[in-house]
Amino acid sequence: MRFEFPRRSVFSLLAFAPVAAFAQAPATLDSGDTAWMLTATMLVLLMTIPGLALFYGGMVRAKNLLSVLMQCFAITALVSVLWVIYGYSLAFSTVGMHPGAVNLHAVIGGMDRLMLKGIAPGTLYNKVPESVFVMFQMTFAIITPALIVGAFAERMKFSALLWFTALWLTVVYLPVAHMVWSGPGSLLGDLGVLDFAGGTVVHINAGIAGLVACLVIGKRRGYPTTHMPPHNLGYTVIGGSLLWLGWFGFNAGSAVAANGSAGMAMLVTQIATAGAAIGWITVEWLVHRRPSVLGIVSGAVAGLVAVTPAAGTVGPGGALVLGLLAGALCFFTATKLKQKLRYDDTLDVFGVHAVAGIFGALLTGPLASAKLGGFGDVTSLGGQLWIQAKGVGFTIAWSAVLTLIILKLIDWTLGLRVNEEQEQIGLDLALHEEKAYNLSN
Repeated sequence: MRFEFPRRSVFSLLAFAPVAAFAQAPATLDSGDTAWMLTATMLVLLMTIPGLALFYGGMVRAKNLLSVLMQCFAITALVSVLWVIYGYSLAFSTVGMHPGAVNLHAVIGGMDRLMLKGIAPGTLYNKVPESVFVMFQMTFAIITPALIVGAFAERMKFSALLWFTALWLTVVYLPVAHMVWSGPGSLLGDLGVLDFAGGTVVHINAGIAGLVACLVIGKRRGYPTTHMPPHNLGYTVIGGSLLWLGWFGFNAGSAVAANGSAGMAMLVTQIATAGAAIGWITVEWLVHRRPSVLGIVSGAVAGLVAVTPAAGTVGPGGALVLGLLAGALCFFTATKLKQKLRYDDTLDVFGVHAVAGIFGALLTGPLASAKLGGFGDVTSLGGQLWIQAKGVGFTIAWSAVLTLIILKLIDWTLGLRVNEEQEQIGLDLALHEEKAYNLSN
């Protein structure tokens, strides 16, 4: 028996059952669960606007601040619309799904929920209104492409960004979300892949896409010889703090209930995040002889990412070890590895999100075991580790190949990159004719 979560990965068949089925087995709304999920949803939305927007915005040069804020805000609006039209249906419809059967619907959902057909105030998912679950999942779909922005910041056309977001959401994110989270009959779910809140679906998916994007679009003008420091680390600290806060909704909300699973997810999220912040600055202090503000915030984000897939099964001790190791590892990948390979991942989407996501997803298997203080039904540490590795490998390949095709298609049609003059003056003025700072005032 593989471990099944009391959450969205065990997709409620009642949510998509005919009306007659509800009459036979009526579900009961739980007001406490509903109140928590409403709160969690707002916390996850807070992660993108303003959390991620400020976190990224502070790290770019002043002439590109508004462009990053605009990109995060526009992605929020665009993905919200697409999620209503077809996104939710393709990610979570269970039509045609059968446990153990590998068919089209093991990879992508059906069309029966287009425009959120069938969702009414009384329609339930587990014990909460399905409308709340739709909105909760929408916030995950929003932040995932927004994370990729950091890889190509300061050089992509705004029109190209919008097309990339729409296409990437459709052919990369929605199928992976369906394959992991939609329940019995889903490809990776039936394989036994453990992903409580998005290690594969969100972070590996976005991190690998970010690496491909920064390689395809090319380096910023002058990189790496020209010094390009963050223009306002205060914004980055504020944004990182909002991410930390919002992540409680991200992880604890994935229990889809106000219960012990949510409480433990919140606790281990705090432990891993704090551990990773300490892990990063400890290594940084040893290597560079000083701890940095950017380092401690980046370390915290690495811990948040690493614990995401494990939040429903890892124990407090395992979370601490996971965080400490993730912070130390991501210090090297975001600094040393990036310098050695000379790729221009502007804000370290690959070095933090992909690496911490892979690391956390792999360790989710053994750390779920009761032998290591976990709460999962894992009988074989090596066996679950191998299952996790297959899930990670599949996600990397899926994201890399399809992201490359999307980027090449856009480049051949619209063009991906702003011209040299636009990049020189900054995207704020070149694309939006606005400035973040008006020194004359």
